[in-house]
This record gives sequence, structure tokens and C-alpha cells, in this order.
Amino acid sequence: MALTRPEFVPNPSPSREEMEALQREIADVATFEDDFDFDPATLTFDSPVDLGDDTQQRLTDDGPIVAGVDQAFLDDGDRALSAVVALQDGAIVDRASAVVDTEIPYIPGLLSFREGGAILTALSNLAVEPDLLVVDGSGQIHFREAGLATHIGVTIDVPAIGVAKNLLCGTPAEPIPDHMPEGERIAVEADETVETAEPGTVIGHAVQTRQYESGSTSINPLYVSPGHRLSPETTTDLVSQCAAGYKLPEPTRLADRAADQRKREGGEE
Repeated sequence: MALTRPEFVPNPSPSREEMEALQREIADVATFEDDFDFDPATLTFDSPVDLGDDTQQRLTDDGPIVAGVDQAFLDDGDRALSAVVALQDGAIVDRASAVVDTEIPYIPGLLSFREGGAILTALSNLAVEPDLLVVDGSGQIHFREAGLATHIGVTIDVPAIGVAKNLLCGTPAEPIPDHMPEGERIAVEADETVETAEPGTVIGHAVQTRQYESGSTSINPLYVSPGHRLSPETTTDLVSQCAAGYKLPEPTRLADRAADQRKREGGEE
């Protein structure tokens, strides 16, 4: 895929202050409003997709191509393994992966500088051009509104969604119940931890894609936010449409499984 903004390619060499300054630039360029060419209604998964099905669907002129992105680590974290699974009309059309040295440790808020290189390399190995990225990580829900999904989405100028399992920053507009009903969503608003947004700005949502019927066992919600060229509301709608009976939306669920598969193989093709 083309690097629309090569100056934003994650580089682990600068200082922390320089990385944070670059994130502010990325947030300035990012668009947290709807700006995409596909019909959102066509992005629906009626049933789970089988990653083990080696028969890949041929591309059509119909539905958008959505790529799920997830990461794993090798050698005690010294190498990042990124897996990408591209889908169209509920079927896999391409898969790719890449392994890149991490070079820096995990630092909250600077995840893209540790994992972004592997993701961009994996995306460059795809034979198809995604219309949408669904990334395991934050987007606008970030200290500088420039999480992993935003950094990648802006760099290649592709609509992107961040799907995180934990809330990095911001405050839910109302308390999240212990047993949040399936289908519910609660806005996450910017607070003093988000330095680039006005307090009260909606930067994402807590989304309950799956829940047990009994209150004795509970599934935690996902924290969903726009990465680039999507609004918080549309982002939440799309993630809900992509949940096919599992907590994770199908694109990132499949990418997670693909990353685990590659890791078991030692990261080798």
C-alpha cells in the first residue's frame, strides 16, 4: 500500500518528546468524521468466518474490502509479528504477515512506534487494497488522539478503526455497569488525560458486542474509537455489524488467530 504520509512512518529512534510531538501532528491531520466511499450497510457478518478455509474468495465489485490487523510477539518481545486478514462479503480474500524488530520497549501511549513498522510491512504484503482497517489498538481514545489505528490510518490514508480491550484514557459519559447488555454503547469523552481535545468531546464508545444472559458471568465491553476518516458513531456501528457471535469483530478476531498461528510456527512463512 502507498505511504501517503511517509513522514509519519513509525520510527523508534527519536526521543519520547519527539514521538509525542509527532503524534500531535498526526492528530491534526487525522479526520474523525465520515469520509469513505463504501456503503456501511454492506459491512455485515452473518456468521463467523473459518480462518482454516484455504479457499479464498475471488474479489468482486460489490462489498468493501476490510482488513483486520493484530499483533503477537516473538523472542520475549524482541520482534513484533503483525498479521492482516482481508475480507470481502464475509469471506477471506487475502492474508499477509510480517515480523519486524521492536527496538523499543512498551511505553503507554507510544505503541505505534513499537508495532507500527510490522503493521505497515504486513499491509504492504497484501495483494489487495483495503477500504477499511480494523486494528487491535486504540484510535482517537488516546492521550494525543493518535493511537495505533490513527497512526497507521493517517500514514496510508485509509479509513481505520481502533478496537481496544481496555480504556486507555478518557471518561465514560455514564458508569459502565458490571453486566452491560449486549448491543449497548456508552460514549467515552475526553477529559484532562486527553491533551489535544476539548473536555467532553466524544472520542469513542464502550461497546458491548456480546454478553451472557445470566448476570452471574459477565463479558467486558470493547473500547472502540475512530482511527481516521470515520466518526465515533459510525465506527461503533461498523464494529457492531462485524461482530458475528464473538466479542471481537470478525476482522480482528481472524487477525488474532492468524497471528497466533504464525507465532506457533515460530514466525516463519
